[in-house]
Amino acid sequence: MSIRRRRSHSAFTLIELLVVIAIIAVLIALLLPAVQAAREAARRAQCTNNLKQVGLALANYQDQFGSYPPGGITATGITSPTEFANPWDSGANQLCFRAMILPQMEGNAAYNAMNLSINPTAVNNGAQYTAWNTVFSSWLCPSDGKNGNGRVSNGYSSGDETTANWGPSPINPATGKVSDTMPVSNYAGSFGDNYCGGILAGTNLPWETPYNGSPAVGQPRIGWNGYWGTSFGPPDGFTKGVGTMRGFFDYRGTQKTPNIASVTDGTSNSIIVGEVLPSNAADCNFWMQNGGYAGTTVPLGFNSNVIRPIPGSTCSATGGTSWQNASAPVGCRFGASAKGFVSLHPGGSNFSFADGSVRFLKNSINMATYCALGSKAGGEVVSSDAY
Repeated sequence: MSIRRRRSHSAFTLIELLVVIAIIAVLIALLLPAVQAAREAARRAQCTNNLKQVGLALANYQDQFGSYPPGGITATGITSPTEFANPWDSGANQLCFRAMILPQMEGNAAYNAMNLSINPTAVNNGAQYTAWNTVFSSWLCPSDGKNGNGRVSNGYSSGDETTANWGPSPINPATGKVSDTMPVSNYAGSFGDNYCGGILAGTNLPWETPYNGSPAVGQPRIGWNGYWGTSFGPPDGFTKGVGTMRGFFDYRGTQKTPNIASVTDGTSNSIIVGEVLPSNAADCNFWMQNGGYAGTTVPLGFNSNVIRPIPGSTCSATGGTSWQNASAPVGCRFGASAKGFVSLHPGGSNFSFADGSVRFLKNSINMATYCALGSKAGGEVVSSDAY
């Protein structure tokens, strides 16, 4: 009797086993979000540290040279006046602020390999090609799993409308052909609350005040001339010398570079660099000025890649009437709305301010407050609890 009793209790029953498995599954389901949240917290901390380095490098550059780096170096002397020189002339190197502050971020080797007096895409130069293809981890956000670890396909050679990045590329000395990859970055300089759309989008983007009009009574102005921090403005939107650079960078190099004295809103209230997603824009290339900047007149976190590019359409590199102009629809990675700040962090993005601090701004931030943080000398009053 006692022997049979011991044998009857020597193993789990099927029901007991199923209960244990169910409990383990529930515990895993409860634990998984916590693990994912912990991993994202670590990625966000790394991203914050990266932006801290960029912000301090910009501050050091300003201390060393007496001004912030230019948005792009134009071909001075080719046209008159020189401040309106064409940044795409052969004598312009087109390099954006990222290239200028490499020495302040321990990137001296790559910086020294670049010839700053010529356009790196115009020469068959092995040293420049090697530097071009260097990946800098401090310029990449680990939360972005679509950034190709710093190198994605080049749209000019791959024809990929959906994920490739477009931009001037050097010749590979080994093949004699344009590079088939494009180095990208998750951090872009801010041109502030200048228009992202304005005349580029026909009249304006939906949330912007018309470039040739005034806001409705009681409504704040969203957007200032000229577009992307350039000197261009009314009456036609492209008149030189009318636009004012509200942020820190002019992507075409048409404006005088600002210094710390010009930041009258206070360095702790002025955004200088923020997060972007290369997969949401057609040009986030690392080196060149066309991929280096974004603004605060696009709502924070706006998804500019909701319209799938179709070759030959207005949301396309080959549509003929695309590339940030009036025909490119809102929500297209080839449209002006792609020049906003966005990240894959839940709820918002990290920003570096001109004082070197890094803060997380929520996607729900009020547009007027967001634009006020984008301007360096707008005279707006922004309380610390407004964002």
